[in-house]
Amino acid sequence: MKFFHLADLHFGKSIHGVPLLENGDQPVWVERFLALAEETRPDAVVIAGDIYDRSAPSGDAVALFDHMATALTEMGVTVMAVAGNHDSGQRLSFGGSLLAKQKLHIAGVLSPRLPCVTLSDGHGPVNFWLMPYIFPALAAQKLGDDGIRDYDTAVRRLLTSQGIDFTQRNVLVAHQNVAANGIETSRGGSESMVGGIGQVDYSAFDGFDYAALGHIHAAYSVGRTEVRYAGSPLCYHFDETKQPAKGPLLVELGAKGTAPTITRRDIPPLHPMRRIRGSFEELQQAELQNAVQGEYIQVILTDRRLNPSIDAFFRNLFEKRGSTVLEIKSEYSQFGALPAPSNTRPTEEKAIEALFMDFYTQRRGGLVPTPQEQELLRFAGEQVRHTGYGKDALERQAKALQQFALEQEAEK
Repeated sequence: MKFFHLADLHFGKSIHGVPLLENGDQPVWVERFLALAEETRPDAVVIAGDIYDRSAPSGDAVALFDHMATALTEMGVTVMAVAGNHDSGQRLSFGGSLLAKQKLHIAGVLSPRLPCVTLSDGHGPVNFWLMPYIFPALAAQKLGDDGIRDYDTAVRRLLTSQGIDFTQRNVLVAHQNVAANGIETSRGGSESMVGGIGQVDYSAFDGFDYAALGHIHAAYSVGRTEVRYAGSPLCYHFDETKQPAKGPLLVELGAKGTAPTITRRDIPPLHPMRRIRGSFEELQQAELQNAVQGEYIQVILTDRRLNPSIDAFFRNLFEKRGSTVLEIKSEYSQFGALPAPSNTRPTEEKAIEALFMDFYTQRRGGLVPTPQEQELLRFAGEQVRHTGYGKDALERQAKALQQFALEQEAEK
């Protein structure tokens, strides 16, 4: 059995004001992946959540995923996907029964019984279990279990209730924050989560021949080789440039009890991202000799304040090479921070839960929320994300958080 493991597509995402869909990055990646699939001919493609960057995706983002899924199914490839925390499960679930007849299976909304898609090869059946993103309150409601108070318990009780036959080969597709014995890896700056919040220990997936994970944008295994993050297809933050290459994981399952073969198939981006850091003279000399074209660049100065002439120098230099400077900033602090030049691009939007964290910290005079309070703020963010970004929903959550902060202040 041969399948590709993808995750965190985030179709419709913008970085520092540059839309990756309209600028060609995501459409080009899709075409390169489809060419790879045509060459490889996998039995299936699994997508472990965050198909879109927001719960109400643009029409162009939906059209891009439609094109990708349609092309794969026309090749005879079975496509399976789960909703991530950025997706709207309700929107993804629309037309699910009809789409399943065309080999497109999407688990958008959590239900007590997880969707299971069974494929077969010369070694027998392979059961793909599709688990959309869950948080404890939702799992407790769906399972009727008031004892579910944390993510790890939620996942374990949900999986236990499925009655899975582990004498067969089983693959789990999930979108969660998975750690090994409480230890998380360093992650990029574009993942909307707070360290330590929502952890699920990798041992919750014992028995599965492979666990295809999404949520973290780096590709790595957790606890054991068969529990893996695929990582995002593109760099969505300059912190993510620490991973030298990105690409889908090609997983080949043999007979039950044999270790799967896992290979990353690199797909080069349309615009590679690069961070340069140093003194003005160092960067000036290095980049005047550099002929690389078509990049997304972040410039970090270490020896002086940013001013309009420095800003213009770098932007003009890179523009001549067909590159785009997404951000220029200075770490030089002798004279304090100065406002960025007026022609710099807007910064990235923060995730909802990060905004709630900022609001809370401001109201508490700079105090960081406790882990329990972070859990509540994260839950509020999930509620907004899954009920949409409408003005009424945001106002209700803002009022609730304001009341919560005021109650906390009264207890000090």
